[in-house]
Amino acid sequence: MSTPDPQTEHEPGLQERLRILFAASRGFWLVNAINFGDGIAYFGFLTLMTLFMERDIGLSTNGATSAISFFSGMVTLTMALGGGWICDRFGVRRALTIAVSVILIGRIFFVGSPLLGTELLVHMLAWSSLLIMAVGEGILQPTLYAGVKEFTDKRTATLGYAFLYSIMNLGIAAGAWVSPKAREWWAGRSGIDTMQDASAGISGAFWFFIIITVVMLLVHVNFFTRRVELRDRVQGTDDVAPDPSQPKLSWAQKLRNLPILDRRFQFFIFMLLPVRTLFAHQFLTMPHYVTRAFPPEIGAKWEWINGLNPLVIVIGVPLFAMLTARKKVIHMMIAGTMVSALSTLLLVSGPSVPLLITYVILFSLGEAMWSSRFLEYVADLAPKGRVGIYMGVANIPWFLAKFTTGLYAGGMLDRFIPSKIGPQGLPIEVVQNPQGLWWIYFAIAMITPIGLIVARKWLLKGEQHQDTIRV
Repeated sequence: MSTPDPQTEHEPGLQERLRILFAASRGFWLVNAINFGDGIAYFGFLTLMTLFMERDIGLSTNGATSAISFFSGMVTLTMALGGGWICDRFGVRRALTIAVSVILIGRIFFVGSPLLGTELLVHMLAWSSLLIMAVGEGILQPTLYAGVKEFTDKRTATLGYAFLYSIMNLGIAAGAWVSPKAREWWAGRSGIDTMQDASAGISGAFWFFIIITVVMLLVHVNFFTRRVELRDRVQGTDDVAPDPSQPKLSWAQKLRNLPILDRRFQFFIFMLLPVRTLFAHQFLTMPHYVTRAFPPEIGAKWEWINGLNPLVIVIGVPLFAMLTARKKVIHMMIAGTMVSALSTLLLVSGPSVPLLITYVILFSLGEAMWSSRFLEYVADLAPKGRVGIYMGVANIPWFLAKFTTGLYAGGMLDRFIPSKIGPQGLPIEVVQNPQGLWWIYFAIAMITPIGLIVARKWLLKGEQHQDTIRV
């Protein structure tokens, strides 16, 4: 895409922005091909990982949630400590090749680990596989963000990030639709009915996601060539040349001007931590909640209910991006996090399929209001050539949310929603109190919107001077 002449540049309308984006370069759409495929595979794995670790690997509930918390936390930690650097060092195309290759190896090892037989070897390979997959995803995620910045310009950046988020969620929805069918087929090979055993057949879904990973790697290697990358890259073509009259800053001055060290920016990203625990509970707590507190036929189709989230995101993120492009990021964050936190109140009435579905939809609408705007906010603060590193640092609170949530999620499940199935697979009498669990998680999540409201004026002052803190 070419950059408009500064002398004739005008503010394009929504229709023109959409036209430009849909006519975007092959590089932009190839980045999103990886984005779509990993949306299917990564979240397909994540949705079922705790159940797999408990059923197939042999961990306790708390051990399973801690293991997946370790995995998801390491994804974010890798983004912060090295994933972004690899993207900035090797470029988007080569970083994607490295990331998907590492992810594929980790997924194969993970699904194959129960075949080793002895408990020690199974656990060792499973944990090692989690680490390998985490490293690959930690490289992939900031590379996708950087890819959007490289292959869009100022006119299409907002919609570009919105489409990145929506296409990923389109992949999640596709994976959620196929997953129960793959589980049912795989379990049926052993004579098991998923309507009676809600967590059966998970390996079958995982092998399907591995096939998807192989396909996306082949597409990437064959179509995203160096020629395409050089031809379609936009980043840097519309940068304003430095003013020679301005004094040259020392390294110490540049360090002090980094947005990632700015107090407002740090408060902003860390204040999201409480509401982000709700996002962690979607894959740490929800699978067990649905399979334990609802009838087996509901648990067998849990992925379909969870798949409502990406469907809402696919529609909601671009829609909110178009309608709120001129709104302050802070205001969108307050509104979105408030909706996501308040939706948890629907779960305090006890297990109810209509309320569960309504919760997923409302929670997703809140996510759609602020998710892509946050990505845009961080990318806009980042200086040229350092988007990957900035995205990684901005996700440190997400690492803390995922890592710490898993440490207590399993214990809370056993305390408030103990399993109705005993060690020998026989039904046992238990007392469940899911209402108490969701009251606690609601109170934690509400800290975010309340904190943002209290600090709104202070945060807005920082947003008004974003340009002054660029390096």
